[in-house]
Amino acid sequence: MSLETVVEDIRDEARERAKEIRADAEERADDIVAEAEADADEIVAEAEADVEAEIEQEREQKLSSAKLEAKQMRLEARRDALQSVRSTVEDRIAAIDGDEREELTRELLDAASTEFGDEDVRVFGRADDEALLSDILDDYDGYEYAGEYDCLGGVVVESDASRVRVNNTFDSVLEDVWENNLKAISARLFDEEQ
Repeated sequence: MSLETVVEDIRDEARERAKEIRADAEERADDIVAEAEADADEIVAEAEADVEAEIEQEREQKLSSAKLEAKQMRLEARRDALQSVRSTVEDRIAAIDGDEREELTRELLDAASTEFGDEDVRVFGRADDEALLSDILDDYDGYEYAGEYDCLGGVVVESDASRVRVNNTFDSVLEDVWENNLKAISARLFDEEQ
C-alpha cells in the first residue's frame, strides 16, 4: 500500500465520518426543531387557555355585576313605589276631616289618657287641628292644648307629674301599621306570593 492509498483511505474514512457527523447533526437539529415546535405549540395552547379563562372570568364578572346592578335597580324601584304609596297614604290621612277626624282624634286621646291619672296634662297636635283639639279638650278635666306638634293628626300627651309622654299621632299609628304589614303590602303591590 502506497502512501497515497493510505491518505486516500484516511480521506474516505474522514469523509464517511463527516457524513455521519453531519447526519447526526441534522438529526439532532431536526429533533431540536421538533422539540422547539412542540414547546411552542404547548406555549400557544397554554396562552390560548389562559386567554379563554380570562375572557370567561371577565364575562362572569360583568354578568354578575350586571345582575347586581339590575337587582339594585329593582330594589330602588320597589323602594320608590313603596315610598310613593306611603306618601299617598299620608296625604289621605292628613286630608281626613270633619266627624271622622274628630272621632279618630278622640279615640287616640282616650287611648293616651289611660297613662295618666288625675294629673294635669298637656296635649299637642297638628297646627290645623288646634280648634278641634280645644273643643275636644273641653270634655277632659285637667287637659289643655299646649301647642303644635309636626304630625298628620292625632295627639301627643304629656305630664310633668309622671314624666310620661304618649305619642298617639296618626303618624305613629301609620308607622306601626306600615311596619307590621310591609311584607303584605309589598307582596300585593308587586304581585308576589306570600
